[in-house]
Amino acid sequence: MNLEEMYRNMGISREVWAYGQKIEEELRERFAAIDEMAEYNQLKVLGAMQACRVSDIHFAATSGYGYNDLGRDTLEEVYAAAFHAESALVRPQITCGTHALAIALAANLRPGDELLAVSGKPYDTLEEVIGIRPSKGSLAEYGITYRQVDLLPDSSFDLEGIRAAVNERTRMIHIQRSKGYQTRKTLSVEEIGQVIAFVKSIRPDLICMVDNCYGEFVERLEPTDVGADLCVGSLIKNPGGGLAPIGGYIVGKEDYVENCAYRLTSPGLGKEVGATLGVMQSFYQGFFLSPTVTAGALKGAVFAANVYERLGFSVLPDGSESRHDIIQSITFGTPEGVIEFCKGIQAAAPVDSYVEPEPWAMPGYDSDVIMAAGAFVQGSSIELSADGPIKPPYAVYFQGGLTWEHAKFGILKSLQKLADAGLVDLDKLKA
Repeated sequence: MNLEEMYRNMGISREVWAYGQKIEEELRERFAAIDEMAEYNQLKVLGAMQACRVSDIHFAATSGYGYNDLGRDTLEEVYAAAFHAESALVRPQITCGTHALAIALAANLRPGDELLAVSGKPYDTLEEVIGIRPSKGSLAEYGITYRQVDLLPDSSFDLEGIRAAVNERTRMIHIQRSKGYQTRKTLSVEEIGQVIAFVKSIRPDLICMVDNCYGEFVERLEPTDVGADLCVGSLIKNPGGGLAPIGGYIVGKEDYVENCAYRLTSPGLGKEVGATLGVMQSFYQGFFLSPTVTAGALKGAVFAANVYERLGFSVLPDGSESRHDIIQSITFGTPEGVIEFCKGIQAAAPVDSYVEPEPWAMPGYDSDVIMAAGAFVQGSSIELSADGPIKPPYAVYFQGGLTWEHAKFGILKSLQKLADAGLVDLDKLKA
């Protein structure tokens, strides 16, 4: 049985398979550049692990208070070294990316302070953390105010708007690297560095925090290389390499990271407590694999952009522009398009491939959301996944794939579902 026959057995028609093969062939040079980036970042992570003298003793489990957990403490040294930061907090007690961001915000803001978002409205789940949408325990309930400066129409920073918004109460600057559920471009590390330098020229004491979710190891540099005081992310995205079962990280300036540790545990305890309960090997090994895993997901995003752009759909980023995270948005204009795409991604999964995702009122969102993620780790978006709010402009956000081969199959399966539903004309695939 040849490769085409294998795809036929997996439900991919001859037309969809041939269309995908043609696009893949045209992307070989682009994929080679992604592989080179992965090689660079692999050496960066390996160098950090070697410099921190990682040993198998660091994989041992601790329980209870977790005092003197060598594996936990050394892993945080590894993250700090890889991100070229002063300190790091990497813990299984951090439940998700939103939790990591909430910790960083609450730990470094005080009543009377103001948070200024300079990349526009943050991701939906942060709205309740901040208090944009009222919620128990929000920053607003503690007297912390919020302002935002939207990006300009070309997705660049509004520098004059930022200058006008900074005032004596401004304490922290929020920068979101990825687009979230917005149709704007992802910010490059270079652009992030430029706006940080601009902010520091206004007030050097302002804390610049970057939401780095989905961006780790897509470029050679991370936000901490270009002046970010705090950089925050989730271990069930890029840096967990698909092996971390839970967790989040915060890296940056030592004082600010220490504040985060006291917020995560309690005043007086900070980093000293927090048992790791046997997850350390997965954390270390996932971080080691993350540059390669991220490269596979990045190839999938580039492939998806080209597959759907050539069929006339609006995609962001487009099929040829540079990449700064692993997310690919595709605008279908109808809820049916979003739903059928997600059905295809779910059908391509190794776990729960036999179920069909449906939109639902997911906590933290202001509209029904559909999510496809047949993952080994619940909610792991470095694994093949797709999601989107069921509201105009009806865009879906695709990301992940622990291997390029799986990401490719997922995209072809999504296209097959759309074709079977009559939402894509198969004759266009032959053009």
